[in-house]
Amino acid sequence: MSQMLSQADAQKLLADVMNDAYPDERGRFGPFGGRYVPETLVPAIERLQSGVERYLHDADFLAAFHAELNSWVGRPTPLTYAPTLSKQWGAEIWLKREDLAHTGAHKINNAVGQVLLAKRLGAKRVIAETGAGQHGVAAAAACARLGMPCTVYMGSIDMERQAPNVGRMRLLGATVVPVTSGDQTLRAAVDEALRDWVSDPNGTYYCLGSAVGPHPYPYLVRELQSVIGREAREQILAATGRLPNWVVACVGGGSNAIGLFHPFVKDRDVAMLGVEAGGTGSGLGENAASLAYGRPGVLQGSYSLLLQDDDGQVRETHSISAGLDYPAVGPEHALLMSIGRVKYETVNDDEALAALAECCAAEGILPALESSHALAGAKRLARAHPGATVLVGLSGRGDKDMPTLQRTLLKDAP
Repeated sequence: MSQMLSQADAQKLLADVMNDAYPDERGRFGPFGGRYVPETLVPAIERLQSGVERYLHDADFLAAFHAELNSWVGRPTPLTYAPTLSKQWGAEIWLKREDLAHTGAHKINNAVGQVLLAKRLGAKRVIAETGAGQHGVAAAAACARLGMPCTVYMGSIDMERQAPNVGRMRLLGATVVPVTSGDQTLRAAVDEALRDWVSDPNGTYYCLGSAVGPHPYPYLVRELQSVIGREAREQILAATGRLPNWVVACVGGGSNAIGLFHPFVKDRDVAMLGVEAGGTGSGLGENAASLAYGRPGVLQGSYSLLLQDDDGQVRETHSISAGLDYPAVGPEHALLMSIGRVKYETVNDDEALAALAECCAAEGILPALESSHALAGAKRLARAHPGATVLVGLSGRGDKDMPTLQRTLLKDAP
């Protein structure tokens, strides 16, 4: 998408990024981002914006946030050297273990922060959307911990393929609402959550799970998830005495990736790779790779890159990973690609499954199918850059994916 920007504009935006001068006051990441919402939601969004400005970097809020991260979530999560994968792939592979955070993925960082914010804003209930179920579980757990009622919207297709997480949400006290409209996956769940929010913008707080949506959500989620990259940066320096050559993460909406990438953006010698879901092919409906195949447009409150047809209709997507199965991407990723600061590639379903199996056998770690896309990307990098130090965001664990793995990798097992 670099053709959207002149060379001069791209250089200026790159300078802004390196100086951390983004998003701007309108919530724009270069040409991307912004706020496109119904008039009925404007007061709620403005109240959220005021709350973010007041509380997000307030000492008392940060103390409460980090107290929960440390004593309840289990932060800092470890940085694990992967000796067997390193030997097999020909590079130094390090794994940032968000799979070991409470509830099993990075989503809990954002959920805790947003529910703490909801309480300060006087909300009476929290709603959330979920695809793979990890954000729903995280929101349900955070609400239980902090004493807030929680309703989670989830596409009926995702409920079937992520059944263990549906049960976990219900045990944690959340009401799980099946979404049978639209594509019955994450996009439809977001639509239903937005409809709920419109019906009660004052008493309801929408805890959005990824770095997408109208401003200030992409910025808010980035700030809450950047704890991943800050920890990883300190840990890799302590372990090796130097920064990595590459930092790699999977990208759906993009929250775990932006949380890992952001603290490394100013490090010019650190290259970064975001890995999208290539699904089964490059055609519309065969993948969920908005950066690779998308075009600019507006979806669910933000201007970014979308998978759409020639008439501008957003198309259904495919990925073996429910958490990557979304037809758009966070605006910050669109910016980072357009100015060349981050490289983005696709990994198909079979490559992700193969990387998952390798990680299990080599390291005794069952990664989520989302994280397995990052591992496959790291393997590709290792083969192209022998001896490089590669830091991989292991965004979650794969227990939730067992129904899918039973039908794929384990289908011929006795």
